[in-house]
Amino acid sequence: MYCVFVTDKPIILTTQVSQERNFKNYLLSTVQIGKVIKELNSTSLKGIHLIGKKEETLIKKFLKKLPNVVAGGGKVINDKGEILFIYRNDKWDLPKGKTEGKETIEETALREVEEETGVSGLSITKPIETTYHIFKRNGKHKIKVTYWFEMITSYSGSLSPQENEGITKVAWLNKEESTKALENSYANIKILV
Repeated sequence: MYCVFVTDKPIILTTQVSQERNFKNYLLSTVQIGKVIKELNSTSLKGIHLIGKKEETLIKKFLKKLPNVVAGGGKVINDKGEILFIYRNDKWDLPKGKTEGKETIEETALREVEEETGVSGLSITKPIETTYHIFKRNGKHKIKVTYWFEMITSYSGSLSPQENEGITKVAWLNKEESTKALENSYANIKILV
């Protein structure tokens, strides 16, 4: 099963047909993705199930339905166990961004975290979830595929938000503060934290 978000409503890719209240089922092979996005944005539906035949091909088939934007990001933890958050578009988020040139996804994640926050001395400890969300740019829908990595750092210097990317704050948040921040965050970020 995979979950692709349209705003904070899920499109669930699955092989199981199930009846749920406020959800609709469509066949992955024949669905009009534009219709699904419109339905999620303009109705009280809680989500949509796209039913496929094989678990191992669900995401591959879905990703062919819209142009893909590949990004890398980090859930960064410091020596105090705090998590690095950014504040952009009136929501708390984790630092991430698109790949450039021929860099690896790990290089993208490290570069983007440093650019968006000013934090250096980062090292990846492990890959974590990959998230998927649909957004609209220049009148066209695209799927952002973000590969996330857990990172650690001993950095204790000043934080500097990348303002030209719309980031207005960068903060290290402890467990309690992180929980509060997630109340004003995105569904795919809640999965990661």
